[in-house]
Amino acid sequence: MDEGDSTAKVLEITPDSYARWRSSFLGDVTERLEQHAILAAAGDLRGRSVLDAGCGDGAFAVAAWKKGARVSGVDGSPAMLEAAHTRALGNGARVDLVHASVEELQFPAGSFDVVVMASVLCTVQDPLRAVSEAARVLRPGGRLVLGELNRYSIWALTRRLRGWLGNPFWRGVRFWTVGEIRAMVHHVGLNVQHVRGCIYYPPWESAARLLWRADQPLSHLGTFCAAFLIVRAGKE
Repeated sequence: MDEGDSTAKVLEITPDSYARWRSSFLGDVTERLEQHAILAAAGDLRGRSVLDAGCGDGAFAVAAWKKGARVSGVDGSPAMLEAAHTRALGNGARVDLVHASVEELQFPAGSFDVVVMASVLCTVQDPLRAVSEAARVLRPGGRLVLGELNRYSIWALTRRLRGWLGNPFWRGVRFWTVGEIRAMVHHVGLNVQHVRGCIYYPPWESAARLLWRADQPLSHLGTFCAAFLIVRAGKE
């Protein structure tokens, strides 16, 4: 899939892929840092209605529930929803799970206080439509939190190389710039409130073990060299 190709199929990843990723130190610490940054951008979730759009196996949905939110999760993969259901049960969490595309959310307008889309726009067929749907289901005063892979990072370079060498998933993933995400957010009528980066170490376990504790202090660098971009936008 070329980066502007809206006719390509939606890319999928399996629950087993997530499990393998988290079984490594690199995957585990990286996901925890990303989740921490997204939760920080989302703000106080106590009593809030939260939609995890593209919820995958439910890791963020359960984390939001633990913060006191009323959580719904949407994913287009039945296997992912089954994994999310299992995760929720294992944590005693109540999460409403819906099988649907993030480009066609099955909720009325103004249903949620917070919508989170993490590593979703990189794989969907029509990213702008997905952002538009997220804006539609937000209540006035609500927040949209987007987390995406930064085009200008060592992580993106290594993933592109894997794609060029034949990995079908990484061949199709789209990487983003802050400017592109800002443009989409403004296009759907939302206002950017906050931009930050995280994951400043390169994608090697030895580097993660050495540098992960410095990741949050390094956020003062902004998005420069960060592997993951977080953009929070508000709805008036």
